[in-house]
Amino acid sequence: MELPLVVGVDGSDSSLLAVDWAVDEAARHGLPLRLVHASLWERYEAVRPSFGTGRPAEEVMAQHIIASCLDRARLRDPEVKVSGEVLADDAVAVLLRAGPEASAVITGVRGRGQIAGMLLGSVSLAVAARAVCPVVVVRGAERNREGLLGRVVVGVGDPTGSAGAVRFAVREAAARRCGLTAVRSWRTPAAEPVDHMLIADDAARLREERASAGLEEALRAAVREDSQVVIRRRAVEGPAHRVLLDATAEADLIVVGAVRRHGRFGLQLGRVAHTLLHHSQCPVAIVPQPV
Repeated sequence: MELPLVVGVDGSDSSLLAVDWAVDEAARHGLPLRLVHASLWERYEAVRPSFGTGRPAEEVMAQHIIASCLDRARLRDPEVKVSGEVLADDAVAVLLRAGPEASAVITGVRGRGQIAGMLLGSVSLAVAARAVCPVVVVRGAERNREGLLGRVVVGVGDPTGSAGAVRFAVREAAARRCGLTAVRSWRTPAAEPVDHMLIADDAARLREERASAGLEEALRAAVREDSQVVIRRRAVEGPAHRVLLDATAEADLIVVGAVRRHGRFGLQLGRVAHTLLHHSQCPVAIVPQPV
């Protein structure tokens, strides 16, 4: 059985956009959709006596959030199989626990309790930085979220550390029937001496060629798996986080890897993933790569 897409919902505008995106994603891949809402009302209601016959207001709200999100998902695409539940825990714990049995976890960029000016909510950041499955944070303009640009972008760093992200991006491009742009950045170190036999342009060209070779190496296995996807290769001079951030303006989705080192706790995100999660102009997929 195919693992479902899991969406964290809390009734915020951001989570409703995540539901819309997830419904479309589920339809593309033929996957079931599971909506989860984290609520702690049961814990606190259980430790104090209740003399009323009505349901706690927190329970009513939690069930209303799930019911309205289920209705929204079914209206967007009646063909997608969708289920929903309220779980008694905090949101990060619920979504991380769902990860091992999910094709991906999907969140909005901010929740109901977040300050309006925040670039990224704490739940989205924590889940993206710790989940064992791919995590998609739905953000950006409508044209990017709705997939109107016909382009998936994947950032390629170290060829061995980018394998999971490349495979994910190729599958996405195939499901969307669109092109894939693979981007690898390169830089000329300011303090590195240039060999006396090479002029500056030749040194830069050599670095670009090395970046292109690394790009080809990272793409080789994924291309064999799905040769129908048209892949554009780009070796671009500049800091990786800026190069990829620029690419998000004309993308429906950007995919990057995140190394997960065994035994390490806390947020395991590099500068590139962190920058994209906060500033990307399109949805961001973080694909864990165990080391």
